[in-house]
Amino acid sequence: MSATAAGGRLVAVTLVVALAAGGLAALGALAAPALAEGEESLRGTLQVDGDPVEGVRIEVTDDAGATVAEETSDADGQVEIALPGPGSYDATLDVDTLPDDVVLRDPDRATISPDVSPGATRPLAFPLQDADTEEEVVSAIPWSRLAQGSVNGIKLGLLIGMASIGLSLVFGTTRLINFAHGEMVTFGAVVAWMLHMTGFELPLIAATLLAIVAGGALGAGMEKGLWHPLRSRKFGIIQMLVVSIGLSFLLRYLIQLVYGTQRQTYADFAISASVSLGPFRTTVRDLLIMGISILVLTGVGLMLTRTRIGKAMRAVADNRDLAESSGINVGRVILIVWVLGGALAALGGVFVGASEEVTWIMGFRLLLLMFAGVILGGIGTAFGALVGSMVVGLGVEISAVWLGGQLKYVWALAVLILVLLVRPQGILGVRERVG
Repeated sequence: MSATAAGGRLVAVTLVVALAAGGLAALGALAAPALAEGEESLRGTLQVDGDPVEGVRIEVTDDAGATVAEETSDADGQVEIALPGPGSYDATLDVDTLPDDVVLRDPDRATISPDVSPGATRPLAFPLQDADTEEEVVSAIPWSRLAQGSVNGIKLGLLIGMASIGLSLVFGTTRLINFAHGEMVTFGAVVAWMLHMTGFELPLIAATLLAIVAGGALGAGMEKGLWHPLRSRKFGIIQMLVVSIGLSFLLRYLIQLVYGTQRQTYADFAISASVSLGPFRTTVRDLLIMGISILVLTGVGLMLTRTRIGKAMRAVADNRDLAESSGINVGRVILIVWVLGGALAALGGVFVGASEEVTWIMGFRLLLLMFAGVILGGIGTAFGALVGSMVVGLGVEISAVWLGGQLKYVWALAVLILVLLVRPQGILGVRERVG
């Protein structure tokens, strides 16, 4: 196969992805006819631990910086702001109007910048907390801060593990280091956001299920349309690596073209009540994310150890030639691995978007942590990816107690270097002879 033909196939695959994503947006617009001009709005509820916060002023400005609306939260903490039309706006919460015992959970989020499409209502998400809670966190004794960091690390580890299992399985079965895996994570988050927030306005649960299906379809399309033909033409590992890097860039900027550069949140669970559990605090949303992640990862583990297809995946990862000579359909197993990896990456993307924000570059930013997790645990093994991801997640969040939020990701890079020097095969990996 010539380089020109391979490039043409790559462009064809990514154009299909772009058209599918663009088609979702177009179909969404058709499914929900635009409302009359002036019916665009922003809506939210200001509360602390379920208690409404009244009398908080929110000002909305347009792109030119002119004030277009201003409202105050009512006795139920609710605020709804009518807008003059679709467009980009800045909504700023006046912190001086907050009660003395209430503060913003993140002081940098006093202003949010929603993009409002015709006839749409966008959520206003200003997470608040008790001022006493903030003082407790600042003056907390080390063990309580470590406990809080451990909970945050478990959540981050589960999210990394969810997203990176496919990356590890793909390497195990094909020896492909897929740099485009981060964009598969972003793809799932963006598809769910489009189905949830534009056009169809599906509940987040339904949008997530469809995003999982779309992620699996994307994985299958990449395998059938690109990677299988390249393997059939005996492309080398380095050539495949270069193609995956190019595919990563192409998918990333196609997503940016369709979705935009804005930072968005899902309407469901945009603001979640906080829960105190002993020495640490979390939210109902994060508890749900962690619980569902544990159930899904447990199901994947049982599938790999108890089912025929799971055992076939492990056999192909251990020794592809021996598995094929034993009667295993290697091509079918690899296709299922891509579908499973794409579906899990999409689900992980939705969870990351629900926990933080949906951005066009979120998967790329998570890619370093995913690589650190799979290398630490043993690249090519699903259980190694999970173990490594938990260690990386805990290390990143616990190290933030001493290093601060800006430097905590340095730990992930340090893990990569240390493991490659001391134990290149990872925690659960096995030594292999090369050459």
